[in-house]
Amino acid sequence: MPMEPPPSRREPLPGAGPVSAPAGAIEANGINVIDESERKGTPRSLFWPWCASNISVFGVAYGAYFLGFGVSFWQALIAGLLGTIVSFLLVGIVSIAGKRGSAPTMVLSRAAFGVRGNALPAAVSYVLLVGWETVLVALAALASASVIEELGGGGGDGARILGFVLTAAVVIGAGILGFDTIMRLQRWITIATAVLTVGYVALTVDHIDWDVVSSVPSGGAAAVIGLAVFATAGFGISWVNSGADYSRYLPRTASAGGVVWWTTVGGAIAPVFLVLYGLLLAGSDPALLASLNADPIGTLVTLLPTWYLVPFFLVALAGLVGGAVLDIYSSGLALLTLGLKTPRWVAAGIDGVIMVIGAIYFLWFADDFFGPFQGFLITLAVPIAAWAGIFIADLAIRRRDYAPLDLYDPRGRYGAWNVPTVSWFVLAVVVGWGMVTNTWAEWLSWQGYLLGPLGLGGKDGEWAFANLGVVAALAIGFVGYLLTGRGQVARQEAKR
Repeated sequence: MPMEPPPSRREPLPGAGPVSAPAGAIEANGINVIDESERKGTPRSLFWPWCASNISVFGVAYGAYFLGFGVSFWQALIAGLLGTIVSFLLVGIVSIAGKRGSAPTMVLSRAAFGVRGNALPAAVSYVLLVGWETVLVALAALASASVIEELGGGGGDGARILGFVLTAAVVIGAGILGFDTIMRLQRWITIATAVLTVGYVALTVDHIDWDVVSSVPSGGAAAVIGLAVFATAGFGISWVNSGADYSRYLPRTASAGGVVWWTTVGGAIAPVFLVLYGLLLAGSDPALLASLNADPIGTLVTLLPTWYLVPFFLVALAGLVGGAVLDIYSSGLALLTLGLKTPRWVAAGIDGVIMVIGAIYFLWFADDFFGPFQGFLITLAVPIAAWAGIFIADLAIRRRDYAPLDLYDPRGRYGAWNVPTVSWFVLAVVVGWGMVTNTWAEWLSWQGYLLGPLGLGGKDGEWAFANLGVVAALAIGFVGYLLTGRGQVARQEAKR
């Protein structure tokens, strides 16, 4: 049966909110379905936004985080790279929905959860995206202070404020301008950051001591699995809820395989090399390994000659901006999906304000960086993994493209609440949180309540930090939806 023609953005969809914005360079589209006349590009264009958002030298610090699990170099390399690549493969699969539905990720999610029921995963997605953009801007400010201090400028609050203001201004500005500006910006960020990162490697490679790296003792199975899950949560899982946001402008005829390939390669290629180099650096110097927890990028500055500090400052800021820009754009779309009745650019501005407030907390009130970051990452990785399992299962079952109007109408074929789907999501989150632990934040000490009953040694046992809850949530969401979603999708696709 021929696919229903998508509604034009000039004809507002029920419940979609405003679809226009001030004239000029600001993107007019919001969470509406993209008009046929505006669909453009090829899957290859997806390489640039995903590479730019993950090419930050912050990836080098992940090498230290991986070794912090008490594993050897080879264990960290294999488990870390496996988690990184597989997690971005999930992003690539979710991105297929964008070209099939030409709407943002969390709007397309309504087909599985119902128009109202989708508010629960959309809210989690929003918090995760705003949290990540906050962390990246805070890191940029810390890097600024470190570079200026190394240059003899004293560092301190003045330097932090400078980096903070510069980064926040670029991120908020790009988020307000929208898709076309972001796609152009990400291409230049990728090229510039790649060149300058090669320079960083060339100037610091003499700090690597293979004898020291290769002597790091091996860890047990629990530590290796925990590391792989941490890599999955820190890289692809943190982006999976945004996959379709950047493929929705592609023509429906675009290759699905190409969408998966270019998204996966774009997202994973930089972390693969950066993590490898980070493992070599951190494994060579125990003191460096310890200091990366407090100020990841600032610590990397200390390895450089003075003349390269300014180029490094530029590459650090560019890489962090690349990630934060995608976060603020997707968080604005998620906010609109939750029901905010404003143009997209206003939603991005609101997120920018929240980002600024959050970054101020990280910079001037939090005791350290890695503790809050780790707790935030693992806690929200559980519900996002549960959502990803459900969304990917729904995408695999669905044989027809999405019906555009019904994505915005609680009375349409997707309904207001798909109770079985919401129930699987809640179950996956409850089980997942019961199988992860967060000793980095006291207010998260309640997690891990299933580790004892499941025979995993309790909160102090060998498996306490394996973060099995992320994998469990993904599996429960995926398998659960396969069990109950087939009939639901069949009924939806039978309607005209």
